[in-house]
Amino acid sequence: MLSLNNIEVIYEDVILVLKGMSLQVPDGQIVALLGANGAGKSTTLKAISGLLKPENGEVTDGSIEFQGEPIHTMPAEDVVRRGIFQVMEGRRVFEHLTVEENLIAGGYTRADRNNLKRDIEMVYTYFPRLKERMKQAAGYLSGGEQQMLAIGRALMAKPKLVMLDEPSLGLAPLLVQEIFDIIKRINEEQNTTILLVEQNALLALDIAHYAYIMENGRIVMDGEPDNLRENADVREFYLGLTEVGQRKSYRDVKHYKRRKRWLS
Repeated sequence: MLSLNNIEVIYEDVILVLKGMSLQVPDGQIVALLGANGAGKSTTLKAISGLLKPENGEVTDGSIEFQGEPIHTMPAEDVVRRGIFQVMEGRRVFEHLTVEENLIAGGYTRADRNNLKRDIEMVYTYFPRLKERMKQAAGYLSGGEQQMLAIGRALMAKPKLVMLDEPSLGLAPLLVQEIFDIIKRINEEQNTTILLVEQNALLALDIAHYAYIMENGRIVMDGEPDNLRENADVREFYLGLTEVGQRKSYRDVKHYKRRKRWLS
């Protein structure tokens, strides 16, 4: 469905952020993009969704294709109309609108607006708490409820591909697990393709069909989740496990240097 082919992204004409980035997102699957802060994950999503321009960034090399057509030169509104919806990091709900008004706004680009009510009820089946707060201003929701609303708003656009940027950010562990379970349900029940950017590698690998690991603007490793879990570097640097499976604490470590065997 989605293909990034050796793309480069530059900000302000001088800062090279993505350095020959390539990945594939097959139709109907969940693909995880993992990596530390500053690896280029959010920039990758913005390159796909057309949101680089407001930040003085651009794709300067390579191509991005969605269902076989190039989209890397399209404005963001055209990308949305083709079926790609990005859920931004930090949720970005319309705080002064009610929950239901936020959901209606999510369906703005749809041609079949007659079915908005039906799809709002569909969102409420995934997120019953939103129905309880349907007339409440979104700014008064908890962080977890705002994340639910942001995902629900994305579903209202009837997207072919949803891109989720750090959905676990700032949420309690039990709530994170609930949201990831719902993401998996949406993929299975709605056949919605998902590109998931996430630092919580354990949870991401639990629901993904395939995963890529990013370092410094490049893909350094990719594979099926089971294979990545068995890789020694992935276990230590992303899952926090030692060779014998014990969780590792870096509290007393003054200097931590990655071996980065995959770059050798």
